Amino acid sequence: MIKITMPQAGQTMEEGTILAWRKNEGEEVCKGEILFEIETDKANVEVEAPEHGVLRKILCPQGKTVPVLAPIAILADPAEDVDAAIAETVSELRALLGESTLTADLPGAVSTEPAPAVEKKAPREAGVPLPEGRILASPLARRIARERGLDLASVWPGGGPGGRILSADVNRGAVAAAKAPEPGKRALSGMRKAIARNLLLSKQTIPHFYVRLTIDAAALQDFCRAQKAKYPCSVTDAITLACARVIHEFPAFRSRLAGEDLIEVAESNIGLAVGMEDGLRVPVLVGAERMSLKQVAEESRRVGEAARQGKVEAMGRGVFTISNLGMYGVEEFSAIINLPEAAILAVGAIREAVIVRDEALRPGRVLTMTLSADHRIIDGLLAARFMNRLKELLESPASLVS
Repeated sequence: MIKITMPQAGQTMEEGTILAWRKNEGEEVCKGEILFEIETDKANVEVEAPEHGVLRKILCPQGKTVPVLAPIAILADPAEDVDAAIAETVSELRALLGESTLTADLPGAVSTEPAPAVEKKAPREAGVPLPEGRILASPLARRIARERGLDLASVWPGGGPGGRILSADVNRGAVAAAKAPEPGKRALSGMRKAIARNLLLSKQTIPHFYVRLTIDAAALQDFCRAQKAKYPCSVTDAITLACARVIHEFPAFRSRLAGEDLIEVAESNIGLAVGMEDGLRVPVLVGAERMSLKQVAEESRRVGEAARQGKVEAMGRGVFTISNLGMYGVEEFSAIINLPEAAILAVGAIREAVIVRDEALRPGRVLTMTLSADHRIIDGLLAARFMNRLKELLESPASLVS
């Protein structure tokens, strides 16, 4: 028997919403088949079955939001007796969510009737004492209260056992405390909240340092134009492939910290920052160092379009991100590292410039790249070597098709 849990599709994901079950209870499932689809604060993600079996019980229906790693279904052999395991898992899930009942009719359930409506409580009066010690509240209730800046004491006691505060209590408290919105003021979207939280954490916990290098981009631009006559590709595609190959040569750039351990990833998984009207998504090219330029171009377009539709592939598997604002005329900028990666490359526009070489002036085209690196993993000398190797490949781009 296997407990299917809400996956952590990204290092900073805390909860997910089940958008759809692709299999029904009692159906046979093969390993690798899409079992269900979830919505995170960044994107929609399709989740595969970890093993072969029969979907014996769906514990959380479509539309349910649960914390990461919470049990949501049971996968088992068709003849296996799973009633006791289901009852135990239901109790575990109820305790985790702080809910007395679930929507499904489950074996071993205390009650399969809909939960009675909880009476809306008036604000706690000054004379009503708070409980001693920590206020009881579900994890989801604490998270919502933290995001909305709501004091749990203001909604105690809640509607759960022993006055435990549930997410519904917090939502009611937030509505009661809400003031009329000021002109021009609006709430942050889920995506913007995630971006704000993740980038703030990155700047607060990662000692960033920056290495800037300007390359002669004439050969790169001419090379991309020549390749574009054969198949659709861009300067970003060439930079992506060059980065993937250089990262394969420098293991520190495909490493990440986990506590006091350094984990080295075998593949050069490149994240591509995709800007949207409501925020930013970063789909990942897995194993980009093994791809040809044509494959990089095709995959970049495919995952980029999927990201714009709300589906981010290989979320959380990236080791290095590329952010290119050159198409908007930006000459140079610095980017914030995408947790838990060790570095990010900010790429500016190819622009006309006067190039000095051998004490002679000539017109040319240049491109400025800025590397933001995590100083806990990467030192200045290594960053300089990385950038110079990248420069070498981009100034002699014919090697990218070999």
